[in-house]
Amino acid sequence: MLKQIPECPVEMTLQLIGNKWKILIIRDLLTGTKRFHELMSSLHGISQKVLTSNLRDMEKADLVSRQVYAEVPPRVEYSLTETGWSLKSVLDSMSTWGTAYKKTLNTP
Repeated sequence: MLKQIPECPVEMTLQLIGNKWKILIIRDLLTGTKRFHELMSSLHGISQKVLTSNLRDMEKADLVSRQVYAEVPPRVEYSLTETGWSLKSVLDSMSTWGTAYKKTLNTP
C-alpha cells in the first residue's frame, strides 16, 4: 500500500487520508457501520468507482473493515477499525477549525 514510509508524521497521515473522499468516508463511518449504498448517498459527487477504490485503499491501510454476509443479494458493510477510530481526534480538530473559520467569513 505505502510506497515509502515518510519520516514526517504529517506526510504519513496525508498519505493515508489525504483526499477529501477518505476524510468524508471516515466522517460517515464515525456514526456507525454503513452499507455501500449508504456511503454513496451521503457522499455527493462521488462515483461508484472512486468510492470502491477509496474503500479498498482504506481497507489495505487497516482503517476500514469490510464485512460480507452470505445473503441473496449479498450484503456488505463497512466500519472503522481501531486504527480508523484513532483518526476521530483529527476529524474533530478539523471540524473545530472549520467552524471557527466559517465564523470569520462575512456570509450568513
